[in-house]
Parts: sequence; C-alpha cells; structure tokens
Amino acid sequence: MGKGDRKTRRGKTYRGSYGNTRAHTAQPAVAGTKATVTKPAAVKKAAPAPKKKSA
Repeated sequence: MGKGDRKTRRGKTYRGSYGNTRAHTAQPAVAGTKATVTKPAAVKKAAPAPKKKSA
C-alpha cells in the first residue's frame, strides 16, 4: 500500500485524484444527524433572596 495504490489516500494524493478515500468536503460522522449544534439561549438566574437576621 503506497504511492502506486489508487485505493489508498496516499495513492490518491500522489496521483492528484479525488474519490471516496480523499473527498473534497468532510462528511458528517453519522448520516441523518444535524451538522451543527445549536446552543440554547442563555437564561438569567434570579438574584438570591437576602438572608434574614436572627434576633
């Protein structure tokens, strides 16, 4: 498996060709899932209640 092998990544880069082994764009890891992850909107927490003083 080396430069002359057209089925390997090294062979594809040597020959300057593209294919499944050396695709132009990155494919998602799992088909049918979202490509981007969206973050939920930030929610402000309410201010803590003041502590009561004991007599």
